[in-house]
Amino acid sequence: MAEAIFRHKVEAAGLSDSFVIESAGTGDWHVGQLPDPRTIKVLAANGVTKLTRARQVKSTDFFEFDHIIAMDIANERDLHDWKQSVPSKVRLMSSFNPFATLIEVPDPYYGSEEDFKLVFHMLDESCDGLLANFKNS
Repeated sequence: MAEAIFRHKVEAAGLSDSFVIESAGTGDWHVGQLPDPRTIKVLAANGVTKLTRARQVKSTDFFEFDHIIAMDIANERDLHDWKQSVPSKVRLMSSFNPFATLIEVPDPYYGSEEDFKLVFHMLDESCDGLLANFKNS
């Protein structure tokens, strides 16, 4: 969900040529799959329609990307422990959200559609902060 939201914001700002945006999980559970149907529904309701298929993090990601954004502390720890990790590139998504009341972005997978809406809202604010961070740097 975060990748789709951030890509949407970058495109709306006319900055697509300045970013390479990809999403990857630390595990291989959903490799090759489209997002959860509830994610697709919530994104579409908010005008976000470009989706990609899941992939797993690769060691080369730490050299190909300037920033690696984790949704929760467990993933952040896994990314720090990854072979070839560059820990200075890894940050929590919520650190970009000045309105965050939670340190982590919860995984809504086992929840309801309302949980997906809540996560969308959290990510929408975090992506605004992430984009502002890049514009100001």
